[in-house]
Amino acid sequence: MKITLISFDNWGLNKHIATTLEQRGHEVHHIDFHSFSYQYPNVLHKVYNFFLKTFFKKNIKNIYYGQEIIKKLNSFDQKQDIILTIKGDFIDPKYLRELKQFTSKSIGYFNDNTYRCPKIKRAIPCFDEVYSFEKEDCKTYGLHFAPNWIYSQKPETKPEFKYDIFNISSKDKRLTTLLKIAKDLKSKNIRYKFMVLDKDTSAQSEDIEYFHTKIPLEEMTQLIAASKTLLDINRHGQKGLTFRVFESLGLEKKLITTNPEITSYDFYNPNNILVIDEENPNVPVEFFSNEYEKLPEALYYKYTLEGWVDQVVFGKTL
Repeated sequence: MKITLISFDNWGLNKHIATTLEQRGHEVHHIDFHSFSYQYPNVLHKVYNFFLKTFFKKNIKNIYYGQEIIKKLNSFDQKQDIILTIKGDFIDPKYLRELKQFTSKSIGYFNDNTYRCPKIKRAIPCFDEVYSFEKEDCKTYGLHFAPNWIYSQKPETKPEFKYDIFNISSKDKRLTTLLKIAKDLKSKNIRYKFMVLDKDTSAQSEDIEYFHTKIPLEEMTQLIAASKTLLDINRHGQKGLTFRVFESLGLEKKLITTNPEITSYDFYNPNNILVIDEENPNVPVEFFSNEYEKLPEALYYKYTLEGWVDQVVFGKTL
């Protein structure tokens, strides 16, 4: 089959979808519009874009992404069997509708929700089929449910753990919760490493390590490997599971999360997953005592990228 993946691949995760499809023998194009660089020609264009966003819910960058994507599709010599678009809310709807002329089937996938990203609502009608990682959005808008996927590989050998718990994130409203958790862990002498990306180079803390430029994925992978447990703090208003959850499944690591929605998933195991209150976090030392309990192979496969491709791209029920 001829398949095109269109995505805003800011963390380099979506490229694994293209690789998986290629390994199955499909002819694959990946249009990563995160690599498209738009610059305002002058200050007036910046002011004009503010006017568009405020009064017409339009964005010059979203229009630019759409125009460049259509140019790429026009350069292909044959119609695609499937076009899969991830984060289609970053593209102006005019071009989402236009890309349907280049394919037999247009699929949209969203791993944000309409509460945080209301532009998703106007993107939904532009696709033949739409999937979301947010169960409530699926119920409200009649979408198909598909969570994020495991992209990390099971460890071949048992690693040496330098930390009991690890988290890396950007500075946002979750920082308050992260500081509360750090205080709780410190009081119990639980080894942790919390890293926060902050462009403010003056930021300092005894409990958190601030860094100011993006860390390469390889370095992040090494830090995760050196940690027994991963910490996941979900954003306010989001119930869909983050990639941190699936990192823990893939690497067979325990998880501590503030998202109670996780208890409704079939892989939930209280031995492996601890749900804490973000207002009053309490991490018992005993949680780190027991070893991770592996998932049955069939259940594990369901959440792999291969399983995700089966479901989202090819419509199989797992």
